[in-house]
Amino acid sequence: MYNLLISFFLSTTVAVLLHTLADLNLWIATLVSVLVFMGAYFLLTRFFMKKVGELMESAQRDIQAGRVDKAIKTLQQGYRYGKWQIYVKSNIDAQIGTMLYLKRDFSEAFDYLQKGFVRQWVAMGMLGICYMKRNKPGKMIETFDKATAASKKEPLLWNLYAFCLDHVGEKQKAIAVMEKGLQKTKDDPQLKANLELLKEGKKMRMLDYGDIWYQFHLEKQGTLVKQQTKMMQGRRKIVRR
Repeated sequence: MYNLLISFFLSTTVAVLLHTLADLNLWIATLVSVLVFMGAYFLLTRFFMKKVGELMESAQRDIQAGRVDKAIKTLQQGYRYGKWQIYVKSNIDAQIGTMLYLKRDFSEAFDYLQKGFVRQWVAMGMLGICYMKRNKPGKMIETFDKATAASKKEPLLWNLYAFCLDHVGEKQKAIAVMEKGLQKTKDDPQLKANLELLKEGKKMRMLDYGDIWYQFHLEKQGTLVKQQTKMMQGRRKIVRR
């Protein structure tokens, strides 16, 4: 990436000048050059991430206004910073893939999600689901293993991984994943509850996660309608009181 190359060039130049022209001790010159490298890289990174952040904010406003296609085009403008800052392009691909997945445009979303940044755990979870629906359990497991390694403390990610394993008939692996997830998330209560359900041969309860769970599109339409009906009935009772 250009940021690294420029920072390295500046630091090397400073080290050579200090050692040859200023006759400074080599170790001191090297130490100064390291500081120059860190400072230059920090400033360049901050500059370009600010630019990307501005695009993200603009895209977010478009999404809130229901202009998803425009939001995607806005984010794609950030590709030009990919040569400057590491992980910019993969982060943008993850964001675009997530938006397309939410639109249920699963085929196009898959193309972006495959190129997404591994630390974007929601996007990685969606990619794992895509592999599951394509009957590629091996790729699904590989994807979730990468995602949980990068985002160890996300309880929903562990639940999602186990849910997909259970869905493809790997109940024992699902239990093992949940037990590992408990260790990483410091005994998350939702993980505990779902682990017990799995051990009892029952279905995991994911609806408690609400909208963040629904975005993965793993519930049947009938289930969503029932859940929404219950919520509406609950609101009516509150109003009557």
